[in-house]
Order: sequence, then structure tokens, then C-alpha cells
Amino acid sequence: MKFQIIAITILLSFYGCYFAKMFEQRKKGIETNQLGRGKAGAAKWIEMTMKVAAYIVPIAEIMSIVFNVNSVSLPVRVSGAAVGTLGVAVFITSVLTMRDSWRAGVSKTDKTELVTKGIYQFSRNPAFLGFDLLYIGIVMMFFHWPLLIVSVFAILIFHLQIVNVEERFLLEAFGDEYLCYKKKVCRYFGRKIGR
Repeated sequence: MKFQIIAITILLSFYGCYFAKMFEQRKKGIETNQLGRGKAGAAKWIEMTMKVAAYIVPIAEIMSIVFNVNSVSLPVRVSGAAVGTLGVAVFITSVLTMRDSWRAGVSKTDKTELVTKGIYQFSRNPAFLGFDLLYIGIVMMFFHWPLLIVSVFAILIFHLQIVNVEERFLLEAFGDEYLCYKKKVCRYFGRKIGR
């Protein structure tokens, strides 16, 4: 029961932040959800697949939590709780740092700034890192193969979003400023040495 409460708290914190930010931006006239909008080809496919994956994983997580699927040792479950909590902290920090530049998907019509301060000094994609850590943490707490498969699928689609959509957009939008930033900070975590 303890892990169920921890996991529900983690999910509520994570998705509470996600939806609170969307509603806050909507009040300002900012449409946060840009997934698939104004896109074609591979970019549209990736963003729409990412959207579907982002709905399927929480459903699988909630089912795993409700039925308290438990096929791993206590230390693995405790580690999973820590990883999931870290994911929430990373995600919330990234959303707060981005302020009104935060979007789900990219928008070629919205004018945003390239955020390189705060957590973005250590990760070019901390929001995605937060999602990944959350998914990994829940899998560690409530391991079973279907949950692992949908979580890994979502993580792979998020990676395709970063590499094939987000990075291309940022290069187009910010040019040399983004290239300089990319040379200094790793995609997921860390700063590049000697840069």
C-alpha cells in the first residue's frame, strides 16, 4: 500500500504541474499543446505518436498501481520511488524555468526565447528527462512487461521528438545561439568538457 500511495503522489505532482501550467498559459492566451499542429510528414507522425504514448503510459501506470503489480525486490521498488520523485523534481524545475516559453511540441508561430539558464545549464531537455525518469521510476516500483514495453516505447518516441523535431526547430529559430548552447550542454544531462 505504501508504494501505491507514493506512486499516486508522484503522478499527481507530475501531471498536476503539467496541467496547471497549461491552464495558466491558456489564461494568458498561450496555447501550450502544439503537438501535430501545423506540421506534416515525419514531424507530424512523431508528435501525434508521442501524444498517444503520453496518454497510454499513464493509463498503464495507473492500472499497475491500482492492481499493485509487484514482481521486484524491495530495494528496486525503493529505488524506483526515488527515481520517480527525481523525475517530478526535474520536470517541475524545467517547466518553472521555461516560464511562458514552455510548449508541448514546437510552434513555428509563437515567439519564444531560448532558455539556457537554471536547469537548462545541465540539460537541453530536462522536461523530457523528467518524463523518462518518471516512467522508469514507476516501472521499477510496479514492474511487469506490458508497462515496461509501453514506457520504453514512449521514451523512444520522446527521443525521436527531440532529435527529429525539437533540435531542428531550435536550430532554425535560434541558429548560432542554439549551436553554441548545444556544444556546451548535453542532450539529457551534463555539460561538455572543454567547451
